[in-house]
Amino acid sequence: MLRGLTGRITAAALAALVTAGALGACGDGGGTGDGGGSGAPLRLGYFPNITHATALVGVEKGIFAKHLGTAPKTATFNAGPSAVEALFSGAIDATFVGPNPSINAWAKSHGKAVHIISGAASGGVSLVVKPGIKGVQDLRGKRIATPQLGNTQDVAIRYWLKQNGLTANKDGSGDVKVVPQENSQTLQTFAQGDIDGAWVPEPYASRLILESKGKRLLDEKTLWPGGKFVITNLLVSQEYAKKNPEQVKKLLEGVVEATDYINQNQADAQKVTNDALTKLSGKPLKEDVLAAAFKEIDFTVDPVASSLTAGARHAEEIGLLEKTDLTGIYDLKPLNEVLKANGKPQVDDR
Repeated sequence: MLRGLTGRITAAALAALVTAGALGACGDGGGTGDGGGSGAPLRLGYFPNITHATALVGVEKGIFAKHLGTAPKTATFNAGPSAVEALFSGAIDATFVGPNPSINAWAKSHGKAVHIISGAASGGVSLVVKPGIKGVQDLRGKRIATPQLGNTQDVAIRYWLKQNGLTANKDGSGDVKVVPQENSQTLQTFAQGDIDGAWVPEPYASRLILESKGKRLLDEKTLWPGGKFVITNLLVSQEYAKKNPEQVKKLLEGVVEATDYINQNQADAQKVTNDALTKLSGKPLKEDVLAAAFKEIDFTVDPVASSLTAGARHAEEIGLLEKTDLTGIYDLKPLNEVLKANGKPQVDDR
């Protein structure tokens, strides 16, 4: 399992659910629930992030409600571990989440609790540094932030540094000091000069560039075949999916429509996303940051499965993940049924 991403549901996760009003729709609250019984609203988690725009647009435009027959009960999270804990506890039925928390959930439950049923977003991650840093070797002796020890971006930079002959140990020692911290804190520490750079997702990468005169040293897209790698996918409780297969399929119909809406109506999708972020965080993104961030992300239902598998191997190689068999982590049959019905290309788990 990814170190630091284990444990039962925490007070922070419960607080997030209470804030979102999700606990009131949790049925008996025991185990991995079925949405409170037949006919109960699906309980959906997601993050107040641009990389979760599929969820934000699906909820705000009523797309999920249209397909599900009623609006989903929603809960927002700031980190993957909290979302996974809520899924394990039965507080939610499905959640948009990053690849490494998905892997951790699969490993922790020995493949018995969750399935990835769709992709949501690819790309949108960069290494942003102070202007004086010209290349990877200039990072020696520098402090670089990531969102969390063992999270997707943390694994990515540590593996990349190793590939370039530099060490970045979990205890903070090594050639490069990797400093896990909240993304909001990274905006402050970078501006204050306490860190020299950060490997972060959007919109934080664009904010570091546009608000603090950072420089994009590396776009992570350049490290992946075809520039594609998963940043957000959709995880569902296996028990919920087994008891409510039609609801899962309807959710996926909504995901496909929301994805199409984003790609076909970029200007409105950006506005809807920013309005949703404002409601959730109390502060809108600046228009230039919003546009720059959207430009870096590819919204797609393709889970880019090969990148998740490769990411797991990278985490194993740098000692942040025990060897894990990912066979069966995907269940893409319902998604492909939806795609086929809409005349769209199907996706695979390789």
